[in-house]
Amino acid sequence: MKSILVIGMGRFGTYLAKKLSDLGNQVMIVDKDEELINRLSPHFVDAMIGDCSREEVLEEIGVDNFDICFVTMGKSFQPSLEVTALLKDMGAKHVVSVSGSEIQSKFLLRNGADEVIYPQMDMAIKAAVKYNADNIFDFIKLGADYGVFEVKVPGEWVGKDVVSADIRRAYNLNVLAVKKGDSSAVFAPTDYIFESGDHVIVAGAFKAVERLKG
Repeated sequence: MKSILVIGMGRFGTYLAKKLSDLGNQVMIVDKDEELINRLSPHFVDAMIGDCSREEVLEEIGVDNFDICFVTMGKSFQPSLEVTALLKDMGAKHVVSVSGSEIQSKFLLRNGADEVIYPQMDMAIKAAVKYNADNIFDFIKLGADYGVFEVKVPGEWVGKDVVSADIRRAYNLNVLAVKKGDSSAVFAPTDYIFESGDHVIVAGAFKAVERLKG
């Protein structure tokens, strides 16, 4: 369990805060909009109405007590930049700021952000990779050329286990798990026999995944 501060209750900030809370973390939310905070406050450990671009507001919050501080102020880049810098100056342990462009990302990193989230770019890349190939259902980017992918089991793997399919040598991919229908993914032991309709979670290069045939 972590202690988390989320500043800015736009759509992204609200979704983020609610999910972090659902995962068992202690989440405090802050926004200038009194009506919004009053509506959301019952769902969180703590909530505050305030302008976090003012140093005295952050002092009252005690930002150094949180494991992570998220700055999710939407389209308001100048306040987002100011809040990011103030958080770091006031001893915040880890600051994650939301960006709306590559230029904004660079400025946020230079002014105190430990990490930057660029949702539009991340979703665009994810959509491009998914719809570029017929066999990719989901993926997590791990670097410029690598990721974790959910793919339809290739026909040539059906009826074979992980070892006899020779996946690592033939494709330079590592099988992490298998997913059946709408069920959660489960660890795939080396003697698991692939079945038609399986979805396989693999880790490796984008180019290697593109070689797989459904």
